Amino acid sequence: MHHITFLQDLAVVMIVAGLVTILFRRLKQPVVLGYILAGVIIGPHTPPFPFIHDPETIETLSELGVVFLMFSLGLEFSLRKLREVGATAFVAAAFEILLMIFAGYELGRLFGWNKMDSVFLGAILSISSTTIIIKALEELGKTKEKFAELIFGILIVEDILAIVMIALLSGFATTGTLDAVDIGMTVVKLSAFLVVLLVSGLIAVPRLLNYVARFKSNEMLLVTVIALCFGVSLITVRLGYSVALGAFLIGAIIAEARQIAKIELLMQPVRDLFSAVFFVSIGLLINPGLLVKYWLPILIITAVVVAGKVLTCATGAFVAGNDMRSSLRVGMGLAQIGEFSFIIAALGLQKGVTSEFMYPLAVAVSAFTTLFTPYLVRSSDSVVSWFDRAAPGPLIGYLEAYTRWIGQVADERKGSMALKLIRKWSWQIGLNLLLVTAVFIAAVFLKRPAMNWWSTVPGGVKGMHAILWLSAMVLSLPMLIAIVRKWQALCMLLAEISVKRGAAGANTAPLRAVVSTIVFAAGCVGLFLCILLLSSAILPTWNVLLVLAAVLIGATVLLRRSFIQLHAKAQGALQATLSQPPPARHHGDVAALPPLLREATLRTIGLHPDSSAVGKLIVELNLRSKTGASIVGIERSGSNVVNPGPDEELLAGDNVLLLGNERQLAAAEELLTGNEAAASAA
Repeated sequence: MHHITFLQDLAVVMIVAGLVTILFRRLKQPVVLGYILAGVIIGPHTPPFPFIHDPETIETLSELGVVFLMFSLGLEFSLRKLREVGATAFVAAAFEILLMIFAGYELGRLFGWNKMDSVFLGAILSISSTTIIIKALEELGKTKEKFAELIFGILIVEDILAIVMIALLSGFATTGTLDAVDIGMTVVKLSAFLVVLLVSGLIAVPRLLNYVARFKSNEMLLVTVIALCFGVSLITVRLGYSVALGAFLIGAIIAEARQIAKIELLMQPVRDLFSAVFFVSIGLLINPGLLVKYWLPILIITAVVVAGKVLTCATGAFVAGNDMRSSLRVGMGLAQIGEFSFIIAALGLQKGVTSEFMYPLAVAVSAFTTLFTPYLVRSSDSVVSWFDRAAPGPLIGYLEAYTRWIGQVADERKGSMALKLIRKWSWQIGLNLLLVTAVFIAAVFLKRPAMNWWSTVPGGVKGMHAILWLSAMVLSLPMLIAIVRKWQALCMLLAEISVKRGAAGANTAPLRAVVSTIVFAAGCVGLFLCILLLSSAILPTWNVLLVLAAVLIGATVLLRRSFIQLHAKAQGALQATLSQPPPARHHGDVAALPPLLREATLRTIGLHPDSSAVGKLIVELNLRSKTGASIVGIERSGSNVVNPGPDEELLAGDNVLLLGNERQLAAAEELLTGNEAAASAA
């Protein structure tokens, strides 16, 4: 009978969610609030009788909702967009999160709550809602404005910092303390895991999806994507991190694939279904009696969230170098909490370290702030106009002078070739060092399973240490060689910058050589000590260590060129993924309206092997936005593809049927045959 109970509970959830959602759509309110209200209506705390008989099953489905929700947020993640907003997003997000954590903690202590409740309250209030903000900006048609791009960048950084925060809170909930060593180790381990997953994923996943897409099967592509989502989420959980982390990261990796347009379309109904269950399950946990009891803290916290986020986000964006008008719009667009706040509140509840009222309180505050979001975004222009009129003239002048100064400093830094090289090589050294760290962490992690699997290993535990250490060093050699080479180049550049020819005169070259050699030697010693520290848990005896070190030195001398080539291939594959044009999204091509039928004609264009369109997806061409013409058919090897989808790849020898007026068709023909500049000009 369990399956009947499950079906009944799921039917109740979806029927009530559907009815409430229709009502909220009619009222033009966020659908998320409707789902939460549906959960309250059918929840165990709502009289006269419970509608749900097996809440544990609904909770299991809601966990799937978390996975798909975070996976979808990852699909919206863009490494390129993060690189574009750069320091602005990091400064603004860090400024906001730190101040809101402090405000939330002090507010909790002011209410007389215990330390753990106050810490979790600060974390809950610190992260804005990506889904709610994106939906609000899309509905208001403001996604292309400058402040919206800044908001998206800040949200990306917030999502990353939220994942770090969840990992730290998990440890804090267990031990009750956070010391500097714990924080440092948590950040290092998490950073190493992020780097390994992102690097390996960006190399392998887009190529895997390219292979799967050749079969032209939506079912195969969907199953593959969901398999990747669940597989990475499982690995993340096994390593002791949140399931949300794995789902978000694999979504961010898949977002770099060419098939992202089709993947988003395929995942949308799956995400919407389980996300609805997730938000309904949130409502199930809300006790209206607790909301009535804590109505005053809820209202005060809501006011603090709105006012605090407007102030901190606007100030952070301004400090990072944006003008005051854009900064105010950013602040008013980020004044709410959402999905990450639910996850943080649920973490405290699951660990049993927060009070019963914390979760429904977080949901109530999120509901109120979500309700205010569209109105805040819509009124941001009026607030900016009021600020321009009300602010004193000298203050406006000082603010504008600061913005210009920050812009000049940024331009000078961008224009310096030496600084570009220092920044580039430093990032490469840090990335390779994190990969080495991850290798040794994995070796330490495998020590106990390896002993259980091979209990008769020669030498016992010390023998296993020798095997693991040697394996870790061999796997790390390509990265270690790259670190040494980049460090050597960086030392030479630093020596050239620090020793000026005008001051050193004839001694310039010898002094630069001395400085370069000293700094290089110091770096090598530091790298050696770092390797010893990383491998301290699996170091073999000193006699064995000396023998293995001799073997490694010999392998390095003999196979150095092969290791360099291997590293170069991996680096090239990673750069190929990140340097290719941004994957086109479905909405980018369908946004433009088709040409009027009364003016439209048809034209067939053959694609030659040297055409710039060969090998591209239709959505990547962005043909309709650039020219106004549409591809309505393809003749290929005697067969016809009628009304091809945006993910259809154009091949050499295709005859493409275009629909448009004469001007649009001429521009489209030039674009498809290779003269894209002329097409753009047309």
